Amino acid sequence: MKAKFAIALSATVFLSGCATIDAIANIEEPAYTVIKQEGDFEIRLYRSMIVAETTVSGSLDRAGGDGFRAIAGYIFGANTSKGASSSEKIAMTAPVTMAPETAAGNPRDGEKIAMTAPVTMEPGSTPDRWRMHFVMPGKYTLESLPTPKNPAVTLRQIAPQRVAVHRFSGFSGETKVAEKTAELNLWVAKNTLKPIGTAQLARYNPPLTPPPFRRNEILLTVE
Repeated sequence: MKAKFAIALSATVFLSGCATIDAIANIEEPAYTVIKQEGDFEIRLYRSMIVAETTVSGSLDRAGGDGFRAIAGYIFGANTSKGASSSEKIAMTAPVTMAPETAAGNPRDGEKIAMTAPVTMEPGSTPDRWRMHFVMPGKYTLESLPTPKNPAVTLRQIAPQRVAVHRFSGFSGETKVAEKTAELNLWVAKNTLKPIGTAQLARYNPPLTPPPFRRNEILLTVE
């Protein structure tokens, strides 16, 4: 009986994972070119992109939920279309990205921020403040995107950037994120790369995705 239950459970997880993979296959991601790959590590050259972002407080998990709701509200209709009084729905994209918010500078001004791990903050930063952003679909410009109704949600253009990436599956809690960030830092140092941005956590899947099928990444801008 236990064996049959285990087989049934495994089949359910597998089918759920397949459904999840199929569901996200058509979700737009930021355009990039892989210029180096080594196991679960990559260096990517990203094109310019526009993000909708917000700043939230709390633990990684709590801030993630609050930030997601704020920006999801924007793309699902809490906005005003340019030149009209109606709202507009914006297609969901991947990934959803989080990074620590620092007290010593405003990332929206284009200032380079000293490298930190998402859960180990550098001196002078605010330990419980996070920036979350969604990348907007490529068909939009800053001029054509609808205006957020929530003043906590802002739009920003990000210039092309070179990014070191560490990909992993499973859950993305604080302990694992710290571990994967440390691994990426070592790989970046081994390849004599110079980090010029803050480490970010990128999540690509819906919350109910089975852990083996989840795609998570630590992203770090480098020269």
